Amino acid sequence: MEAELVLASSPTDAGISCWDLRSGTEHLRFRSCSSPAHGLTSVAGRFLASSQLRDSKSSSGSIFYWSWNKPQPEVKSFPAEPINALASNCEGTYIVGGSVSGEIYLWEVATGRLLKRWHAHYRAVTCLVFSDDQFLLISGAEDGSVRVWSLLMIFDDQRREEAKYLYEYSFSEHTLKVTDVAAGYGGCNAIIVSSSEDRTCKVWSLSRGKLLRNIVFPSIIDAVVLDPGEHVFYAGGRDGNIYIAALNAQVNSSSNYGFHIIGSLSEHNKAITCLGLSMDGYLLVSGSEDGMVRVWDTRTRNIFRVFRHAKGPVNNVLVIRQPSHCNPRTSMNFQAFSSRRHVLPSPLEKYSYSHDDNIDTKACINCQTYNNIADVPNISFQTMQNQIKELQQQGSSAATEMEMERLKLERKRSMQMVQQWKKMYENLHQFCVSELLDGNEHESASRHNI
Repeated sequence: MEAELVLASSPTDAGISCWDLRSGTEHLRFRSCSSPAHGLTSVAGRFLASSQLRDSKSSSGSIFYWSWNKPQPEVKSFPAEPINALASNCEGTYIVGGSVSGEIYLWEVATGRLLKRWHAHYRAVTCLVFSDDQFLLISGAEDGSVRVWSLLMIFDDQRREEAKYLYEYSFSEHTLKVTDVAAGYGGCNAIIVSSSEDRTCKVWSLSRGKLLRNIVFPSIIDAVVLDPGEHVFYAGGRDGNIYIAALNAQVNSSSNYGFHIIGSLSEHNKAITCLGLSMDGYLLVSGSEDGMVRVWDTRTRNIFRVFRHAKGPVNNVLVIRQPSHCNPRTSMNFQAFSSRRHVLPSPLEKYSYSHDDNIDTKACINCQTYNNIADVPNISFQTMQNQIKELQQQGSSAATEMEMERLKLERKRSMQMVQQWKKMYENLHQFCVSELLDGNEHESASRHNI
């Protein structure tokens, strides 16, 4: 079973706590972090990033980076305005931030360049999440709307000019602030679940672009997470309960909590602020204003483990795969590797300094498609090759590990190219078939007229 870590942060300056999900072992505690809700993210497992909102009167914000082996933030960025929600795509190519004014900022991780910025909502952005295929970005905001953005549209200037709206969908059925959004599997065919201060969770279809289910809860819901099988979802309430809501099963009106709510977990003394799930879906992690992080067995609905954050309320929890360099079995080899390179990329730009948006867009798309498929995309293949040669000359065992990593990256790049060619072939085949059918129709029509 692959090892997983639990990370927790607080709006007070209590740092970031880190534990092994199953053994309970505490790892390094990261300092100087005051994160807003949904402001903590792991960038492809390479490093941690968190937005900071220390001074509500400040006109600028800050985003900090932490490497896995140092407690202090090593890179500090200062965006043009305070950032609430922060998210990264699974490859660690981009970081996106939702601001207090409703803007969304999209940066390239490797260079820190601000690639795109657009006005997404009328009020502050509260949450951001990528779809599982990484082509869509879903945002929620204080204006009560949930919007779905296509990254292909965001980077295509011509389509942006021609489109009536920049977003793919805008769901506005919530009457109060959106507090969380969770996305299922299936890319553009997935479902998403949104929660709001209006005490409802709404289930949306991305393929149909419409509301599938509206569930009313006994309390305001601040956090939602989807079961991997998408049979149920968990909703954390301000009354301290975690409600279990059915997505597929028919539930009669005799439920103690209302339609579609099939149970609850109750142990926290204060509001549930955040939720996370293990990869297999068997362990549910909840954070609360009571400063506790509890781990639940979803099969028995019993508490599996309890963690205590340093101080203050918990407002973010993440459950991630344990990075290889945090694993005692590989950390010795990785130490030699990491000591010879800068793990963390450059700070994020405050403003976009590109004078040609088209050039900026092309650079970004090429970078995503070809250069950033590595687990550490800000390091070029040539740089990695030079490091391998250096370590081989020193007789280091890390050279072998890096050589294996290089081969994996080359294989992944080759597989990605194969998929691209297959897609191009399918599109070309569809185009030829359409042209042939259209030609036959015109020919038949001409003969009929004659």
